[in-house]
Amino acid sequence: MGLEIYLDLFSQPCRSVYIFAKKTGIPFEFKKVSLMAGEQYGEEFSKINILRKAPAIKDGDFCLAESVAIMTYLAEKYKTPDNWYPADLKKRARVNEYLSWQHTAIRVHGGKMFWLKVMIPKVMGIEVPQEKMDSAVEDLDGSLKLFEEKFLQDRPFIAGDQISLADLVAIVEIMQPVGSGLDVFETRPKLSAWRDRVRDAIGAELFDEAHQGILSAQAAAESMDGSKLQHFKAKILKMFL
Repeated sequence: MGLEIYLDLFSQPCRSVYIFAKKTGIPFEFKKVSLMAGEQYGEEFSKINILRKAPAIKDGDFCLAESVAIMTYLAEKYKTPDNWYPADLKKRARVNEYLSWQHTAIRVHGGKMFWLKVMIPKVMGIEVPQEKMDSAVEDLDGSLKLFEEKFLQDRPFIAGDQISLADLVAIVEIMQPVGSGLDVFETRPKLSAWRDRVRDAIGAELFDEAHQGILSAQAAAESMDGSKLQHFKAKILKMFL
């Protein structure tokens, strides 16, 4: 039995796994999991990932969750080009440093912006207080500033001259607020130039394909069924408002 990857490309971590597998030519079967429809809570998916989150993989009788763990597993199993997860100790440490940091910084603030600007007002029909929006923008700005000053600096990519898993994880997270209508690249020439290098390294066709859904999310939100989120309304509001 071949590799199965369970994905919803509205999800940032799912996009990183998808792009990585496609770009490196790893053969896999795409298994769509609609997070909006709550398919991750179904009985069948729980057999793949009891954490009930996507992405997840099933490689024969081996199941694995969490995007970073999945990509490093695939990099080592399929011996992907060294730039993605370098063998060089210091370069790999740079990749791991970013991957360790991003969970509580770029990921949290970029994802929150998408919920505040799209999911909560347009799908759930709940007005977001302006002070909450302003605070979220400030937090995101702070993380992006740290990204440029600490992790990117004057290098073409996070770990040096070539794209790595760190850049891939970074770009999908930073594209999330763009999908909400907040162009974080507009006033940041260094970040914008890095985005263009990442897109070129991935390939424009694959990059655009993976982000097509999130970049049309504002329009798609008008037809989304907000009732599917009502079961999680209290939790969502507690998290974001």
